Amino acid sequence: METVWSLVIVVIVGVAAGLVVWAVDKRHSAYGIMLPIASAVASACILWIILVWAGTGYLTGLTWMPWVLPMAAAVAAAAAVPALVGRRRVKHDSEALTQLLRSFRA
Repeated sequence: METVWSLVIVVIVGVAAGLVVWAVDKRHSAYGIMLPIASAVASACILWIILVWAGTGYLTGLTWMPWVLPMAAAVAAAAAVPALVGRRRVKHDSEALTQLLRSFRA
């Protein structure tokens, strides 16, 4: 039961990191609110599952790994994925709008 609570806390931290990243990003209108949240929670859960499956939650001196590493991965994923997708999406939308406006002009 202890490991389930560590997963719950990891998911809550992932959701919080995703919300903070979405709120701070200037290009958050280019993608939905769920992109940073989903990427943070998915990366944290996958890493937590791998670490618990490997037994690090039960080894003396390594019990911090299923707690800290997934939270760090959640923050990194919440920052990296929207940065990449947002930049590409804004560029693609600008090119599409330019193409559309040129077709009306001609």
